[in-house]
Amino acid sequence: MSEQRGDGEPRARVRMTGRERREQLVQIGRALFAEKGFDATSIEEIAARAKVSKPVVYEHFGGKEGLYAVVVDREMSDLLNRLTAVLSAGQHPRELAEQAALALLIYIEEEADGFRILSRDSTSGAYSSLLNDIATQVEYVLVREFGQRGVSTQHAAMYAQMLVGMVAVTGRWWLEERKPKREEVAAHLVNLAWNGLAHLQRTPAPLSRPRD
Repeated sequence: MSEQRGDGEPRARVRMTGRERREQLVQIGRALFAEKGFDATSIEEIAARAKVSKPVVYEHFGGKEGLYAVVVDREMSDLLNRLTAVLSAGQHPRELAEQAALALLIYIEEEADGFRILSRDSTSGAYSSLLNDIATQVEYVLVREFGQRGVSTQHAAMYAQMLVGMVAVTGRWWLEERKPKREEVAAHLVNLAWNGLAHLQRTPAPLSRPRD
């Protein structure tokens, strides 16, 4: 097959390698999944945007599910690597919290399509799995911090889920709002989280007893 050059002469279409075609399909799938969601995206649409036949998509990924799994896996790895690097830095816990929140916001700003896929689609439970992985790392930080403050580490895992959940929900909100600036959002998150953690009661009790 050939295309017309600017001077009217035909030219041969450059054929992609298998690796290049696969990467093209991943990027097209990523854009469509972010725009329309998993269920509303079809193999036909992916193939049409790539200007290939449906069997080409099946050849590389076995179907829409396979392509979606590759896209999700890439996004999870990217975000988890960013947060792991921050949480492993060995800084003061307050600075760790701010840098971790900022790392998420930077990812949202730079990879908005990826975050939409992770946070919106529940097909694979990917986002929940990712948050659990992050919470596990946060738990290690809290165990160390609680130990130094004489606070029981029994509920460190629960506190980690609370902190990660707060940041994650704020991230979903900021994805659409984009204001205030990411540094300011991170500072406010830490203001709420740290000032609460700094004054933890050793044995918190409900303010009122449950009614019989």
